Formats: sequence, C-alpha cells, structure tokens
Amino acid sequence: MIADRPGLALAYSGQIANARIKKALAVHGLKPLHGHVLMLLSDEGATSQQALGEAFGVDPSVLVAVLNDLECDGLAGRRRDPADRRRHIVEISARGTRLVADVHRVIAAVEAELFADLDAAEITALQGLLARVKASADDDACADEH
Repeated sequence: MIADRPGLALAYSGQIANARIKKALAVHGLKPLHGHVLMLLSDEGATSQQALGEAFGVDPSVLVAVLNDLECDGLAGRRRDPADRRRHIVEISARGTRLVADVHRVIAAVEAELFADLDAAEITALQGLLARVKASADDDACADEH
C-alpha cells in the first residue's frame, strides 16, 4: 500500500502537484522552470547566469534555452557584467515583475487546493519535513524534469 511507503506517497503527491502547477502556469505561457527563474529573479534581483544554473542544478544549455524564452517574451534580460565581460547578469523586466504576481497567485491557488485538508501548523510541519528530505535538484534523476 502506498501509504506504507513514504517515498512512493511523496512521489505520487509530487506528480499531482507538478501536473497542477504546470497547468496553472501554462495559462500564463510559462513552464515551471520559467516561473521559478522569474520568482528567483524577483526575490533576489539581478543574478549571474552561472549562479542561476547552480541554484537550479540544470545543465547550462537548459538554462540558456529558458533565458532565451524569457528574453523573447520580454520577461527578463541578460547583459555583460562590466566587472567581468565573460559573465552574464540576468535581470527580470518590468513585465516579468508584473507576471510574477500572477505566478504567485496561481501557485497559491494550487497549494490551497492541495493542502485544503491541512491546517496552518500541519503545513508548517510539512515544509520542515520536506526541507530535511535528502534530495537535491542536481540529482541525475531530475535531469529530464526541467
């Protein structure tokens, strides 16, 4: 039974959450990684392209494709770092900043539905437990998920 296997239960719940978030973001023309990059840029401000790649644990070619999409849509931009011309600095645009508000809103709606049977203390406990699960974005198993 899946309830007896926490890894399977987490994987199943994760698939459901992922599908719902993908669907909610698609309404705004975004894929999950695109939304995540915009959220990080909104929170952190201008960030080096290398730091973004490290934060998400994705192959540089995957990140370049995401950034190309975001630039094409006017949601973010890249510029050379004046201190080191080999580096690119990525910044969210005004349009991207406005879209992040929608991203937060649709994700909050998905989470409200997913966690409807949990109270605030249980959600906080779940967040704490998930933070302690031994997994990272650079796991080989995650390579095709972005």
